[in-house]
Amino acid sequence: MYLLGFDVGSSSVKACLLNAETGQAVAAAFYPETEMAIEAPQAGFAEQQPENWWKNACLASNAVLQKAGVEPAAVKAVGISYQMHGLVVVDKAFNVLRPSIIWCDSRAVPYGQAAFQDLGAAQCLSHLLNSPGNFTAAKLAWVKANEPSIYAEVDKFMLPGDYLAARMTGDIVTTASGLSEGTLWDFLKDQPADFLLNYYGFDQSLMPAIKPTFGLQGHISASAAAELGLAEGTPVTYRAGDQPNNAMSLNVLEPGQIAATAGTSGVVYGVSDQAKYDPQSRVNTFLHVSHTPEAPRYGVLLCVNGTGILNSWMRNKLFQGTIDYPQMNDLAAHSPIGADGLICLPFGNGAERMLSNKDLGATFKGLQLTRHGLPHILRAAQEGIVFAFYYGMEIMQQVGVGLRTIRAGEANMFLSPIFGSTLANLSGCEIELYNTDGAQGAARGAGIGAGIYKNAAEAFSGLKVVRTIEPDMRTQQAYQEAYANWNHTLTQQV
Repeated sequence: MYLLGFDVGSSSVKACLLNAETGQAVAAAFYPETEMAIEAPQAGFAEQQPENWWKNACLASNAVLQKAGVEPAAVKAVGISYQMHGLVVVDKAFNVLRPSIIWCDSRAVPYGQAAFQDLGAAQCLSHLLNSPGNFTAAKLAWVKANEPSIYAEVDKFMLPGDYLAARMTGDIVTTASGLSEGTLWDFLKDQPADFLLNYYGFDQSLMPAIKPTFGLQGHISASAAAELGLAEGTPVTYRAGDQPNNAMSLNVLEPGQIAATAGTSGVVYGVSDQAKYDPQSRVNTFLHVSHTPEAPRYGVLLCVNGTGILNSWMRNKLFQGTIDYPQMNDLAAHSPIGADGLICLPFGNGAERMLSNKDLGATFKGLQLTRHGLPHILRAAQEGIVFAFYYGMEIMQQVGVGLRTIRAGEANMFLSPIFGSTLANLSGCEIELYNTDGAQGAARGAGIGAGIYKNAAEAFSGLKVVRTIEPDMRTQQAYQEAYANWNHTLTQQV
């Protein structure tokens, strides 16, 4: 008995086949092997063709079944993770009317800002827990204002995961968690945000029907089964945005638990039982996948744009690609904690939401030509990234996220001993590293949604800690002093 998970990213679509009895991944594949194209017809635009998601999902599905030698009928449920905040619009015949406006597209910012100003901060924040910002609702408002002929043909709008599921099943449905990611959920009324729909002039019929995050969302159709290599009638039983799903893949479901990723950009996603918001929307609150009316669970998301991209820039520009990341880590270890007063602000990858959408650029401050060398620069960069994480985590604490345990995949910046130890010592949290990913998480979610697993504990029985990083009481004060200096420098700029 097997479970199949898909993770629809902006660079590729990954599939993972999980043995339901052992909880172990037996095969994985991703397509395309080079990154999917992101179209930018104008500055600030970012679009993708939904048809490419489908084609790559079909390739990945067939590949994992072939690798594992598994018969289609042995796959008992399908789960989907997807890039958050995107917009797909289709007509009555399910024709895609325009390319998807994806998460990193910024064209809708003015439409979200106008709604926030016109409706008022009190109403938006108390009901949506966020400013409408640049999320899915504002993107649909942009289409309505700028492409009226296309908007007139819209029968349904969807998130990227809704589209993939609809291609599989023929049923256009969404989830409350997904709507909250698009600022389309009213947390006070526990229903779709009618007041925002009315403000933008959206008819409620454009919104898909709502299904549970875990549970039957449709069955694989005959035509889709032929393309995916699956059996007709296989149930789709889970879907979630990539960051809530990443937390789910790490078994981060309860208050006090935190999931972190540190790739090109970095995300810290904490779980709370309180429906609270940051008045400046520097962090964003959504319904978590484990939310129920009886046991409310909210996911608070912090994004730091300037994360691994800084490390990559230093390797490719400063070192011209002559050394690898482990060698960079070894060099950085020759510098003391705090890099002998050298401070790095890592914000060089666009406007940072946690800095109220300011774009500060990346900065090194305090460079002493007679004292500092490459080890100090490398350590200051890694510490600066962690300090940015912790700066955001302090904001998260203000909206009810406790710091207890941090979980992450053993990948990217978490492969660096300095990065991991700095985060553990500064936060005071134990860091647990796992060998898992979003596609595995989607497969486990499918098992829960199909009732194959009785509960989350059973679903995660096969998930094992690869490595643990513990805080070191002997060095915590040094890290706290270094962070205080960094924070003071940042405060002067913002």
